[in-house]
Amino acid sequence: MATVLSEPAVGRPIDLLSGALRAHRLDHWIYVITAVGFIIITLTGFIPDSLMKLELAKAGQRPPFPVVAHFHAVLMGGFLLLLLCQTVLMTTGRGDLHRRIGPVVYLLAPALIVVGFLLASGTWHGVWHAAHDGPMQIRTAMLNLSQRLDNILLLQIQVGILFALLLFLGLQARKTDRGFHKRMMIIAPAMALPAAFDRITWIPTTMPHSALSAELYPLLALAPLVAWDIFRNRRIHRAYWVFLAVYLPAAVAVNVAWDQPWWHDAVRRMMGV
Repeated sequence: MATVLSEPAVGRPIDLLSGALRAHRLDHWIYVITAVGFIIITLTGFIPDSLMKLELAKAGQRPPFPVVAHFHAVLMGGFLLLLLCQTVLMTTGRGDLHRRIGPVVYLLAPALIVVGFLLASGTWHGVWHAAHDGPMQIRTAMLNLSQRLDNILLLQIQVGILFALLLFLGLQARKTDRGFHKRMMIIAPAMALPAAFDRITWIPTTMPHSALSAELYPLLALAPLVAWDIFRNRRIHRAYWVFLAVYLPAAVAVNVAWDQPWWHDAVRRMMGV
């Protein structure tokens, strides 16, 4: 270690965690690559699914998207673009502009969380009423869908809580622990990726019988960042331990409650039906 640190002729910055020389541009660009990956995953899942549903709506085979769904799409897209912009700014040395733009997240994130829960509730109630008050020929299908939405609601609650909690932790550390901050700001939006993964029909899935795939795919999306981080720093950063400490209990809780009669009953009570 002393030999590495005593080579001033090299002129490269030193990794504060491992003492290793920082010689690879990927140390910074891996955050940009991860943010781009989130956008690709989201577009891959939602574009074909949305186009298909638009065609069904035009054919009168399903209702059009509610207004809240459009708001949610704009807010989620805006958040991912903000994430990409912020990672690019830091990677290219524009920390000053990064800090000026940063406060936008204090408006965007709460709006995204509120609209997300409104969308989940509105979708659930729409299917419930169709299952009980709609035309007889669709009631059975809607009732089956309603049962599935009970389980999906578990994931939506998990996403909303974890996204808010991890984002809060990341923002709290922005001045005191930049390493924790930048990792947590990437981890938080990864919690919303199950919605996109669930719409990518050509990848393996355990849905709707189990939530296992929905819990594992966000970890897969984060894997390149974590792997490179460990490779370069020779340790697991504290941010990942904090993430696992909140993510694993939440994932276990979702899988325990999945499709249980008591959970279906609890949803009815929550929704007031």
